[in-house]
Amino acid sequence: QVQLVESGGGLVQPGGSLRLSCAASGRIFSFYAMAWYRQAPGKQRELVARITSGGTTYYADSVKGRFTISRDNDKNTVYLQMMSLNPEDTAVYYCNTFPATVFYWGQGTQVTVSS
Repeated sequence: QVQLVESGGGLVQPGGSLRLSCAASGRIFSFYAMAWYRQAPGKQRELVARITSGGTTYYADSVKGRFTISRDNDKNTVYLQMMSLNPEDTAVYYCNTFPATVFYWGQGTQVTVSS
């Protein structure tokens, strides 16, 4: 069984940066493609970025060039470096496998971009 715990969210001004972390338990983490998702108030959860076990990445158009996903398989952790944040990035951010596994959704971490 894999448990995912997100951290690193907070309140940031427009143009600011944050780095999210997702710590995974379980020995099989390194075999999974992992992803970051987000859900803004009143909107459906959407895919933000994903990374294969080998490190190939994909980004949603809305974050391309601003966000960077990475992983450290030795630490069972996946990261999301977010730069040039704007109010439209405000959401709860979740990590999960890609495709998402329903049993692995955690509490997420809130990111609020506001002046």
